[in-house]
Amino acid sequence: MGGARTLASMAEETRLAMVRRARKINRVLAETYPYAHCELDFVNAWQLLVATVLSAQTTDLRVNQVTPALFAKYPRPADLAGAEAEDVEALIRPTGFFRAKTRSITRMGAAIVADHDGMVPRTLAELVKLPGVGRKTAFVVTGNACACEASRAGDPDHGANVHTPFGVPGITVDTHFGRLVRRWKWTEQEDPEKVEAEVAAIFPKSEWTMLSHRVIFHGRRVCHARKPACGACPIAPLCPAYGEGETDPEKAAKLLKYELGGYPGQRLSPPPDYPGRPAPPLGAG
Repeated sequence: MGGARTLASMAEETRLAMVRRARKINRVLAETYPYAHCELDFVNAWQLLVATVLSAQTTDLRVNQVTPALFAKYPRPADLAGAEAEDVEALIRPTGFFRAKTRSITRMGAAIVADHDGMVPRTLAELVKLPGVGRKTAFVVTGNACACEASRAGDPDHGANVHTPFGVPGITVDTHFGRLVRRWKWTEQEDPEKVEAEVAAIFPKSEWTMLSHRVIFHGRRVCHARKPACGACPIAPLCPAYGEGETDPEKAAKLLKYELGGYPGQRLSPPPDYPGRPAPPLGAG
């Protein structure tokens, strides 16, 4: 795929050339993952907020396997705010760091009840003041959840469709996103807020949320941390790191994850246009 030539040509890449290459990568990823989306199961803004906090240091799949029982017992912020810590810990234990996460989500529920009348706040500034909520978590919520009152109050009958957008585009810098944008030489920064700022300067705001989904999808499926599937990568000719992983197409194809590898995805309840199979519930495999 011309990896060596591509690498040499990028050695003295100008800022303008990097921006053009970055935007072309985004276009290719959009063609590759037209169904890219947040891979946490949720039906309202409150559920997405809790699920995102729980997703730290674990997979979305594990969170999705745990949250049905959690939300069945504690559907709204007030329910979780008044919960016994031991009961919550027992439900979320599989996500890891369950004691710290229990403190975060119960205090978060209490803060929403006390300071926001039981409604998930609508602004980034208010969201990041909640216990356990940073910019990454806040952008996941504002970029993907519905901002209507029923959604923000935790109505379990709401449904995940967004008919009232929060209107706050954002770049979600998780471990996958940070790893890939450094491989692609969009930034050299390690600090998530600095990564966010430098990548945001490359793309229009209208692209930020979907760009995050596409990059994260690609990191989970193709551009793995330890062994990228370079030989099966649709952006190989544009990648400065081409060759760090398996370049043989047949061997690389065996490294593909989730729907690209023919395996279930991370969601138990994926959207209708998702081409992969639903993941199994907890204990089913």
